[in-house]
Amino acid sequence: MNGWLALLAAGLLEVVWALGLKHSDGLTRFWPAAATLLAIIASFGLMSIALKSLPFGTAYAVWTGIGAAGSIIVGMLLYGEPTSGVRVLCLTLIVAGMIGLKLSSPA
Repeated sequence: MNGWLALLAAGLLEVVWALGLKHSDGLTRFWPAAATLLAIIASFGLMSIALKSLPFGTAYAVWTGIGAAGSIIVGMLLYGEPTSGVRVLCLTLIVAGMIGLKLSSPA
């Protein structure tokens, strides 16, 4: 599997497990908690695959950036969190940073 593709999937699973934590009610609801745990395991597994071919710092920053940006977007779309100009600007900066890291990566 391509390292960047594995990293993208791992980052998207970060969003899934964050969403699962929200729905697990403090890990007290079995199925949401189980889904959260599976998403965490899969995310870590895919991240380990990505680290075989990508620089550590770049991979980690992009992985957490996808999780952070995705969680912000999910919060805005599903939970009515604020979509102020400052929040959108900061989200844009996170995405721009990830793109910059990808473009400047030797892998």
